[in-house]
Amino acid sequence: MLSSEKSTLRKEIRQRKFAFSADELHRKSSAILQKLEQHPLFIQAKTVLLYWSLPDEVYTHDFVERWSMQKTILLPIIIDDDIAPYLFDGKENMQSGCFSISEPATAVCEDEINLAIVPGIAFSPQGQRLGRGKGYYDRFLADFHGKKIGICFDFQLLPEIPVEQFDVKMDEVISN
Repeated sequence: MLSSEKSTLRKEIRQRKFAFSADELHRKSSAILQKLEQHPLFIQAKTVLLYWSLPDEVYTHDFVERWSMQKTILLPIIIDDDIAPYLFDGKENMQSGCFSISEPATAVCEDEINLAIVPGIAFSPQGQRLGRGKGYYDRFLADFHGKKIGICFDFQLLPEIPVEQFDVKMDEVISN
């Protein structure tokens, strides 16, 4: 029952995204990332888990490159059914990974992650998150001890998200 609610919600959000051009989504992404870089948790963090965005996510490529000059930026790669944080050391060192997602080729980083910036299909203001349905982030974040900030477009922020016991809640959500 809950999985069908989640599936319906994923389709609804996907349809909402089609209402915007790539340029509009990039502008909205810039507003979100400006808020993020002014956030005290981001300012204080030395090691940040980010993500290399897919076309339908908050666009992070330029942000990752810019901040990798000042902070240790890690990007998730998928190994079997889990996420491993790999060091971002330039887009020229990215390769195509699982689901054709670009990922770093550099080895896993053992630095303590201070902050995780997490994508999602939808979020609630209370920090509930709806992912793509594979559970990669939920498994990774279940044992994560740093702060978690979800980032999304305003049309992805919903009053409530159907959640299950294994769904990991964000500490905060930033939208445009």
